[in-house]
Amino acid sequence: MVKRGIFFLVAWWVTVFCAPVLQAGTAVAQTPQVLKFAVHTSGLSHLDPHFTKGSQDATLADMVFNSLVRYVPGHLSRLEPDLAETMPRFYIKNGRQIWTITLKKGIFFHPGPFNPAYELTADDVIFSLKKAADPDRSGIAGEYTGMTFEKRDDYTLEIVLEKPVSPLFFLPSIANHRGGYIVSKKAILAGGYDSFTKHPVGTGPFMFDRYLPKEKCVLKAHSAYFRGVPQLAGVEMHFIPDNDLREAAFRKGDMDLILGVGDPGWIHTMEKLPGTLIDVFGPGYTGMFHLNISIKPLDDIRVRKAIIHALDRDLFLAASTRKLVSPVLAPMSADFLPGGIENDKVTALGLNPKKDILLARQLMADAGFVDGFSMTLYGSEKRLFKTSYEILQQALADISIMVDLKIVSHSQYHQLIRQNKNAIVLYFSLRPNADNYLRGFFHSDAIVETGEKAHTNFSHCTSVDKLLDDARSVIDPKKQIRLWEQAQIRILHDALVFPILDIKYCVARRINLDYGHALINTLAGYPQFDERTSLVPD
Repeated sequence: MVKRGIFFLVAWWVTVFCAPVLQAGTAVAQTPQVLKFAVHTSGLSHLDPHFTKGSQDATLADMVFNSLVRYVPGHLSRLEPDLAETMPRFYIKNGRQIWTITLKKGIFFHPGPFNPAYELTADDVIFSLKKAADPDRSGIAGEYTGMTFEKRDDYTLEIVLEKPVSPLFFLPSIANHRGGYIVSKKAILAGGYDSFTKHPVGTGPFMFDRYLPKEKCVLKAHSAYFRGVPQLAGVEMHFIPDNDLREAAFRKGDMDLILGVGDPGWIHTMEKLPGTLIDVFGPGYTGMFHLNISIKPLDDIRVRKAIIHALDRDLFLAASTRKLVSPVLAPMSADFLPGGIENDKVTALGLNPKKDILLARQLMADAGFVDGFSMTLYGSEKRLFKTSYEILQQALADISIMVDLKIVSHSQYHQLIRQNKNAIVLYFSLRPNADNYLRGFFHSDAIVETGEKAHTNFSHCTSVDKLLDDARSVIDPKKQIRLWEQAQIRILHDALVFPILDIKYCVARRINLDYGHALINTLAGYPQFDERTSLVPD
């Protein structure tokens, strides 16, 4: 695993600074058209990119905003300059790491309700990064601790880190994922933050027009986009959480693309439709149940182990087509990032508990719950969330844990789990590096509600802080990987999570829809539409 991790790091560094830019597709639409696509939620959680909570939010942010550097569309294993003129470089002075960034000239923000179109400068970038670092105005402020931002001139700024880190840690923080998006300073100052959350203003290929909750979000082409005028007239994201209704809309021709369904047989059925293509792409989300030790009786490790021994991972896998899912036994998948633990190693370490109802009942009895207990859990409307919670509910009934399952909208689900309402939280995540991933879920600073930098530590884990802190300060990748592995072994030993699966995306699209780029993998949660995307008239 260490060798794989080192290879990944070296390959990543080479592709960032040495690889040529991926070429765009060649199809050109004769007349700009509006692309209509449907997602599997009932609405957006937040329009501010620094508060993205689900794939639907990330989808909107990806089309409306830019960042200093970006993952190449459709190919996230590579980074390239975005708003920056070149890839940032750093030097060390008085023990501090200083990254110098020069901005491209002639990049314009969208006109908004309170601002005209205007040219991006270092003032906007510094304003955005300071906002991302402010816990009152950002959901990921902890990722920017220890950073200061200094303007050199209108097109040059420096980002200063008190503690030097590797490029593997720094560059994702200024890339097109959550806090890295650059927002309009003038739009927020002129109209107020509340207005910005209703009408976001960025520099991306598409600009916000209107949002109709539970119906659609409408974007228009940004004709002054610095990479070229979009070939689409606009994009409409439709909210259709019901799988059958979403498929029906596609079959009728009302949608050009729909997010797919993991139900066994869905892909096989849809690819038979005339003029339809199915795309499966990664790297996929890692899904696991987090067992919340702050809610009794899950503070008792015997109860947590009983819950884990009541579960059969194969049942969760069977709920989706095997073309999309694969089992994962560690908190972080080895196929996802360096530092993840391979399934065989988890099993060899004795950290892959099998379903054993008799043992689970004995553990419950030892904990004083011979007759079991009841709990209320909230589940999301999204198919995989809903199905997984239903499987969990049925499994726990076998050991007399009676679950009152309440299904809510996906945005409500994200709000409730961050309010510490669930004793068992199902979460699917894709994050740009192991530090970001493990600290976000398992460092005490990230405990929901009470953490100093509250984020997604749903289990209230406090036992691996030192391992994660040490990993952050180590420059040697081999040592970092060992520390990350040790942290995950401790998490599994303490029965704080039940890892389930890695799941890839799938979409059905019209054959006349050309993304304009190759589609291998993406952090954005959808195939990515930009200035090159086109709909060729039938």
